[in-house]
Amino acid sequence: MSRRTISLLATVVACAALFIPATADAAEQPTSAPTVPWGAGCEPAPSPALRTASSCGATLVEGEAVPPPGAPPVVRRVIAAANEIDNLPYIWGGGHASFTAKGYDCSGAVSYALHGANLLGYTMVSGQLAHYGDSGPGRWITIYANAEHVFMVVAGLRFDTRNNLEGVSGPRWKMAGPEASILPRFAVRHPAGL
Repeated sequence: MSRRTISLLATVVACAALFIPATADAAEQPTSAPTVPWGAGCEPAPSPALRTASSCGATLVEGEAVPPPGAPPVVRRVIAAANEIDNLPYIWGGGHASFTAKGYDCSGAVSYALHGANLLGYTMVSGQLAHYGDSGPGRWITIYANAEHVFMVVAGLRFDTRNNLEGVSGPRWKMAGPEASILPRFAVRHPAGL
């Protein structure tokens, strides 16, 4: 088998694990892992698991993300765009035909936020976002994507449609947890320079 075929098979097997019922997503569990201090911007962390809101300075106020003082304008625009659709319902395929929709699925929500900062010219599905931008975690924005799901961490806050323990679905912000626990199942990408 080619290296690409093996990689695709591994992705399919890993993605299948997403559909095994669990009481809570591993990334939603509390962690006692230390975080790196942040200064003028989101400091590089030794691993994505340590890149949290406390190390980047972002905050949540009544469910809305507030960028840290040192965030570049493009990061502020991503956060502002995501805030526009925060609390809309989950609609499968929402945000695919157009950036404007009554609700969004995971890739529609991430596409909308990136488009709001002129980082994306057209909507992408989660499998396409697995190849977007540059490989690896970003300093400000990290996208976690595979063929079935995508979410992103912006300045230490997680923007996701599959993140609500209250049974509510749709694009929402929450504090980012140790994302390293899901890295084997997701491609880790970031917009160039961010």
